[in-house]
Amino acid sequence: MVEAGAKEVSEEDMILALDAGHGAIRQIIDEIDSLAAAAGKTKLKVDAKSPDPTVAAEVESQLIGPLADAMRIRDKLESYSAVDKVLEDYLATLPQEDAERRADTKSVFKGLKEKVLRDEVLERGQRLDGRAFDEIRNITCDVGLLPRAHGSAVFTRGETQALVTSTLGTADDQQKIELVDGETYRRFMLHYNFPPFSVGEVKFLRGPGRREIGHGNLAERSLLPVVPGEDTFPYTIRVVSDILESNGSSSMASVCGGTLALMDAGVPLKAPVAGVAMGLILDETTGRHAVLSDIAGAEDHYGDMDFKVAGTADGITALQMDIKVGGITADIMQQALEQAKAGRLHILERMRATLQDPRTNISSHAPRIVTIQIPVDKIRDVIGPGGKTIRSIIERTGVKIDVEDDGRVNVASSDDASAQKAISIIEELTATPELNKSYLGTVQRITDFGAFVEVLPGVDGLLHVSEIAHYRVKEVRDELQEGEKVLVKVINVDPSGKIRLSRKALLDRPAGGDQNAGNRRDRQPVKS
Repeated sequence: MVEAGAKEVSEEDMILALDAGHGAIRQIIDEIDSLAAAAGKTKLKVDAKSPDPTVAAEVESQLIGPLADAMRIRDKLESYSAVDKVLEDYLATLPQEDAERRADTKSVFKGLKEKVLRDEVLERGQRLDGRAFDEIRNITCDVGLLPRAHGSAVFTRGETQALVTSTLGTADDQQKIELVDGETYRRFMLHYNFPPFSVGEVKFLRGPGRREIGHGNLAERSLLPVVPGEDTFPYTIRVVSDILESNGSSSMASVCGGTLALMDAGVPLKAPVAGVAMGLILDETTGRHAVLSDIAGAEDHYGDMDFKVAGTADGITALQMDIKVGGITADIMQQALEQAKAGRLHILERMRATLQDPRTNISSHAPRIVTIQIPVDKIRDVIGPGGKTIRSIIERTGVKIDVEDDGRVNVASSDDASAQKAISIIEELTATPELNKSYLGTVQRITDFGAFVEVLPGVDGLLHVSEIAHYRVKEVRDELQEGEKVLVKVINVDPSGKIRLSRKALLDRPAGGDQNAGNRRDRQPVKS
C-alpha cells in the first residue's frame, strides 16, 4: 500500500519521491529480514485443497465460452445475472447428492472469471466492456440540483455515481480534534457514505466503517491543497459524498463531485481537482502487462493493482496504490502516472464544460461572513468584561462574532444589513482618534482647567480651557455642561496616547479680532 498527499506535484517529481521512499523502506526491511533470520520461526505450511483436475478441465471446456459472453455484457447487473445463470444452468445438470463435485465446480468457476478477464486483456488486447486500455467511461455532470443546499453536484462516470453536497459554516462549526499533544481544529471536512443499495444490496444502515473512513480521507486529502485559506475565505467547509451507484472508483467520483459542489457553493478553489483509478494486468512469468485507465469493479477485483491518482491540471494532490503482485517496475509506475494524467485532464475538461469557474456569490442560504482587522490591544474592548460587550452586540444585531488572537474579527449573518450594523459597532469600539479630524463628542467630566470629552466609545480627550473659545473663558461650566454634545478637533496625540482637543479651532473668529468679548454660548461650532 502506498499513500501520498502533495501540492500539485509533477509526475516526474512524484516518481522520484516514491523511489526515495522505497529506498528508505528497503533499509527497514533488510533489518527485519536479519532479525527474522536470527530469531524467526519456521512458518507452518498448509496445503490448500485443489479441485479434481478432471472436474476442472470439464468445467473450463464447457463454461469458458458462455462465461466470457456473460462477462462482456456492458450493464453491470445484467452481466452479474448472466454470469450467475451460466453457473446455475450447469449445476442443474449435476446430481444434488454429489456435493463434492458441485463444490469443486463452484471453486473452478470462480477462478474462471479471473482467467476470462485476464485473457481478454493480455491475449485479445481488449477490455471486457470493449474500451481501449486508456479510455475513460462516459461522464455526465450536473450542479445545483438541490436548491436548499449551499452547493451540490452529481458526478456520473459509467455506472458509478456520486451525489455530493457542500455546506458553509462559521468558526463555531470547526471539528475539534483532541490529541495527546494538544487540540487542533479542522475547518475542511469530507465525509463519504457508501449505502448498500449502491451495489444492489440490502443491509442495515450503520455508522461509517473502515472503508468509508479511508475513502473519505483520500478524497479530502485530494481536495485540501486547493481549498482557500481562512484569511481569504473564513468559512468552515463540509463536503458529503453519497454514493448512489458503484462500479469502480467511487472515491475518485467523490473527488470530482466534491470539486463541482464546492465551486457551486462559491468556494474560490485555487484549481479544480479530478481523480481516476488505474489498474494493471500483469503476467509475472513473462512480464507482459497492460495498464488500464478508469477501472471498473471486475478489473479492480481480478486485476493486480488499484492505483488512484487525483490532482489538478498542473500536478498531483494525492494518490493511493494497492497491489496484489510481488512488485511493479519503475517503467510500469511511470506509464501508469502518465496515463492517469491524460485521463485526469480529460475528466477536468468534462467538468469545466459543466461549470467553468466557482460561482461569484455564495448561496443565499449560506451565512455571510465579513472579516475585519482590529488592533490586538483593542480585542478586550470588543469582548468587554466577562464577554458583556460582545454578547450585547450579538443580541442587538443577531449575528455571530468570532474574534481571533491576531485581531481578525469574523462577523457572520444571514443578511448583509445585520452584519454591517455589527461591524459599525465594532469599528466604533476599536477606532483610534485621528489627528486633525473632527468628532462630535460628549462631555464626560469638567475640571478647573478644561473638560474631558469622549470622542469615541471609551476614548476621552482633554479639551483645555484655552481651546474652548477664541475669547478668555473664566469658568468652564459657563461654556459646557456634563453630557453635552460638542464638536471638537483632535490637535495632538502624544506617544503615550493622550489626546488634546480643540473646540475653538472649529469656531469662527469674532469680527474685528475681539479676544475679550466675554462668554458667547450662542456661538455654534462649524464643521470643517
